[in-house]
Amino acid sequence: MTASAHDEDEAEKSYDGKLLRRFLGYVRPHWRPTAATLTVTLVHIAAGLAAPFIVREALDGPVAAGDADGLLGWTALFFAMVVADGVLETAGHYLSNLAGQRIIYDLRAAVFAHLQKMPVTFYDRNPVGRLLTRVTGDVENLAELFTSGLVGMLSSVLLLVAAAAGMLWLDVRLTLVSLSVLPLLWAATALFRKHARKTYSASRKAIAAVTAYLNESLGGLKTIQSFSREALCVSRFGARNDEHLARSLDSAFVYSFFWPGIECVSTLATALILWYGGGEILRGTLSFGTFLAFWHLLRKFFEPIQELAEKYNILQAAMASSERLFKLLDTAPAVAAPARPVRPSRRGAVEFRGVSHSYDGVTPVLTDLSFKVEPGEKVAIVGYTGAGKTTILSLLLRLYDAQAGSVLVDGVDVREQDPIELRRRFGMVFQDVFLFSGTVRDNLKLGVDASPENLERAARLAHADRVIARLPQGWDTPVQERGAALSVGERQLLSFARALASDPPILVLDEATSSVDAETEGLIQDAVESMLEGRTAIVVAHRLATVRKADRILVMHHGRLREVGSHDQLVAQGGLYDKLVKLQWSGVATL
Repeated sequence: MTASAHDEDEAEKSYDGKLLRRFLGYVRPHWRPTAATLTVTLVHIAAGLAAPFIVREALDGPVAAGDADGLLGWTALFFAMVVADGVLETAGHYLSNLAGQRIIYDLRAAVFAHLQKMPVTFYDRNPVGRLLTRVTGDVENLAELFTSGLVGMLSSVLLLVAAAAGMLWLDVRLTLVSLSVLPLLWAATALFRKHARKTYSASRKAIAAVTAYLNESLGGLKTIQSFSREALCVSRFGARNDEHLARSLDSAFVYSFFWPGIECVSTLATALILWYGGGEILRGTLSFGTFLAFWHLLRKFFEPIQELAEKYNILQAAMASSERLFKLLDTAPAVAAPARPVRPSRRGAVEFRGVSHSYDGVTPVLTDLSFKVEPGEKVAIVGYTGAGKTTILSLLLRLYDAQAGSVLVDGVDVREQDPIELRRRFGMVFQDVFLFSGTVRDNLKLGVDASPENLERAARLAHADRVIARLPQGWDTPVQERGAALSVGERQLLSFARALASDPPILVLDEATSSVDAETEGLIQDAVESMLEGRTAIVVAHRLATVRKADRILVMHHGRLREVGSHDQLVAQGGLYDKLVKLQWSGVATL
């Protein structure tokens, strides 16, 4: 995904027909509440415009004739119309929000489901904070596009047209006089749009800079405090905050001139009809009831103009959000399921054939890598940092697709297998253990349909049953986000049990290098031995004890396979592996 897909800059255009038509695709499944909203809106406009005509009939009829009984009827009708107008307005707001929230529910679900399919490289390039903004802030902006934008703007336009039509029907001459101010209104609106777009865009860029720096600072707070850079960070944040304040005040300045400007034009139009209409009344060519009804319609005419200007920023924000959201949804997953996936038998064989890979297309991470792991074989992968060990595991799980060569599981290229079914063949333990909010049981199942007996068996094999027994509520103990309340060793043991819960034929283990106490170290080593028993295992090994017991050891260096053999064979060769072992014994490096 390109950087622009997550750029916080606003769209250059405040209206984009393609984006709007695409958004309407999400509206279509909810046509019933949408149609009900539009129907109620039309009736609401009609009820609101009927009131001035009722006043006209009352003044020119019963009031002019001194008919008190007749006036009572018109008064009751006027009251009923006002009540109906209020009820319809309430119903319209509710229905528009009902439809809007259902639409946004679908859109948010679609975005989240799409994010689940994106490859790891996508998250390497796109900050989590911005992705959260896509799912929350941008989706909410589209809710505003529907409720305040589409429905609200349609209502304003219809009211504007209906009010103008009513004015023409009442008196063409008064209409021409009052609308003579339209050139001034057009000039004021054009000037406002020009400056509002500029100030709004600047304000959004400024708040994006504030948010980005805040996210970066909070994420690196430990480093900031370690280097005593708190004052510097506060100063830098203050500079960005000052910029946002200045841009926000610019926007407020533009609005503060626009509203009085519209009010002045409206007042000028009122003054013109007061002058012209008053003269017509004095000459007996215009009734007072018609004049008062026209004055009410003139107010109705200017109300939507102000509302449309107010909704301009909503439309801008919604269009920018929709552009970013649809760019995200248009980003195709790098790893796609084949049209006709092959499902091989679960034997536990793994093979790399001439695999080469680069993340940036320039610097090779793996070069012409070939090896084979037979079912039930234990293979350890060792090498310096950056040798390509973790990349091997990522390609095996098809988190990425190799740029050259083939990765086979049970004799079938992983690209010919369904990614979800492929990953179910593996029990995966990452170096950085991630536990989710929920109970211990939820974390060990993690979507696997495992019976309580299988979970308990997995916990025993991984020696995690001792950890669970010490917890206040055992299996039902709540786990904080990322397992913050548990020690490093406890999290590792729980992750071992999670990997075994589905009884996978292949275990992929990226051993943790974190320091733990001697007792936990012993439990972890025993757990690793229990896990590997009777399974194919590929281990990125950092502990010499694990390496010693491997059937074969693959020694990686700068993305190439340099040495292959058992521990004793490789030590006897006195090559790269022997050097790594000696460095680990001396405490200089890990395997």
